[in-house]
Amino acid sequence: MAKYGYARVSTAGQDLEAQIQALEAERCDIIYKEHFTGTKTDRPQFNELLAKLEPGDTLVVTKLDRIARSATQGSELVKELIDKGITIHILNMGVMDNKPTSKLVRNIFFAFAEFERDMIVERTQEGKAIARQNPDYREGRKPTYTKAQLDHAMKLKETHSFTQVANMTGISMATLKRESKKRKDQALIEE
Repeated sequence: MAKYGYARVSTAGQDLEAQIQALEAERCDIIYKEHFTGTKTDRPQFNELLAKLEPGDTLVVTKLDRIARSATQGSELVKELIDKGITIHILNMGVMDNKPTSKLVRNIFFAFAEFERDMIVERTQEGKAIARQNPDYREGRKPTYTKAQLDHAMKLKETHSFTQVANMTGISMATLKRESKKRKDQALIEE
């Protein structure tokens, strides 16, 4: 009978440390951790953990939404694990079982987790819609190189190889080739 901990955050910028400390304080034998969104069901570390769980084992998480963000998915998963004889301990709620009160509390918490996720998506979409109204808005990452830097590199490309231009400018060959193709395609369109 092993005690497994699972810590998850959605993005690389978030910190797992508080969850890990709580799971260590709970004396988990092994702690699985990953940076992966809770909306995805195919999480490598979580899948590995699920494959190791056996009857009599305990799965410990700090909060219910670390397991799933969907009410249906989370509730079904917890029920399956409990039915297999695995104890689910959510640190901010207690030990889960399949008694009616526990099921109700679990379903309410999963519903709130799903609602929170939906609200985040809605706010993000609203923010993007507002940002798109700005004529200077550009979706995606900010360009690494300025137009002037790329113009200079393409000018050098007229008399040098991609490798030489990459060495002279510090711009990767992939970026140089992509920019060269983009400019050739643009020239064809303008003809």
